[in-house]
Amino acid sequence: MSEMNVLQKMGRKENPSDYADKDGGLKPVLGFKDMMAMGIGTVVGAGIFTIPGIVAADYAGPAVVISFILAALVAGLSALSYSELASAMPFAGSIYSWANVIFGEFMGWIAGWAVLSEYLIALAFVSSAWSSYFQGFVKSLGVQIPSVIAGSFNPAKGQVIDLFGALALLGVGLLVIKGMKAAAIVENWLVVLKVAVIVIFLVVGLTAVQVNNWVPFIPAHQAGTDFGGGIGILHGASQVFFAYIGFDTIAANSAEVKNPQKTMPRAIMGTLLVATILFVAVAAVLTGMFPYQKYAGNAEPAAWALRQAGHFFTANLLSVVALVGMFTGLIALMVGGSRLLYAFGRDGLIPRQFGKLDKNELPRNATILMLVAGILLGSIFPIDILSNLVSAGTLVAFMMASLSVLVLRKRKDIPNTGYKVPGYPVIPALAALSAVGLFFTLNKDALFLMAGWLLIGMIVYFIYGMQHSSKTKTKSE
Repeated sequence: MSEMNVLQKMGRKENPSDYADKDGGLKPVLGFKDMMAMGIGTVVGAGIFTIPGIVAADYAGPAVVISFILAALVAGLSALSYSELASAMPFAGSIYSWANVIFGEFMGWIAGWAVLSEYLIALAFVSSAWSSYFQGFVKSLGVQIPSVIAGSFNPAKGQVIDLFGALALLGVGLLVIKGMKAAAIVENWLVVLKVAVIVIFLVVGLTAVQVNNWVPFIPAHQAGTDFGGGIGILHGASQVFFAYIGFDTIAANSAEVKNPQKTMPRAIMGTLLVATILFVAVAAVLTGMFPYQKYAGNAEPAAWALRQAGHFFTANLLSVVALVGMFTGLIALMVGGSRLLYAFGRDGLIPRQFGKLDKNELPRNATILMLVAGILLGSIFPIDILSNLVSAGTLVAFMMASLSVLVLRKRKDIPNTGYKVPGYPVIPALAALSAVGLFFTLNKDALFLMAGWLLIGMIVYFIYGMQHSSKTKTKSE
């Protein structure tokens, strides 16, 4: 195989009509309400109960509020691009499938591989957060969980496996395997319940706010660290990007949506608006209740703050609903990630059995693979490292989506009668530059690990994917 042949294979583009045919087996059963619930369920998941406190303690102090607003602005620019792409190309696999059509097979694979890390690690992160809340709740009732099953692998602490996080994933996996409509019904009700309790937290928490805890609002920068000042706010914004993974989760299910040209843009932008309001409000109340230093390393800051303020009933209510509500995030992530793996298998870049649908026209094999991988990751890696990595994957996806829109408008074979990004080409270009800038404010561990993950992805592609691609098979036939 000559070098030119390799380059030609890397650059071969998928025909959009082929994707429409391949995804024809997936049933369009989801409406606007279902997609909004899925988006909010992912975005306002474990993140709203964990990330504000951790980022305030580690990076921004009370100015974590600004970090969330900044992240939302950058995410909003990318959300516009996601909306146009989902409207023009409502295929399973979101950015992977879009980049495959726009830039070719290799770039599509790299984008999809980066997003796969996002889904896998987010699943592990949310299941770890769920386990932390569960253990905090039962501990408040006087029940002590044995350390051997209480956390990710850590011999120094006597921890072997996070059993409760694994059980949460198992329950969600079984629900998703049963079907999209059943998962959507559960998701809708859980999201309503969770938002109601967030509002209760805000109302009760406000009674314990002390204004002096917000002073100084922007702590001074500590030389030699990523904490404080404008640097701390920027680093905080790059960390909270974990919260905005919901856009990709919605987009990954485009092939199963009714009237995607209208439904997808409305659901994506609606998710961003609701999520940003809730995140900023929770972050403000949380840092007002206690000095931000108190939240360092605390995986359940909201419930902890309520207990410390004497609101034990509300704290326990929050913990119970957090436990139930985090399932909304797990459901959406499991669905979105399994559809991405299905898209890989559909195109032959991973074994084709993962791209097959069962008798109910659902990607059962891809869902099982997602479930097993999420359990293994959640049992091994600590929660703070996971949040860094998922932000890196999200930003890679946002960069690629924004660049894709710049090329999409020039493609005559992809008609789009739905949503279009305003201010083209300035807005998509600005979105790409903003995502790149925020990407390089991630800490060195996250950048190093993402580089390693992408290297593994390249190896998988050149050893397996390139040889087994459906494009290779089609041409040989």
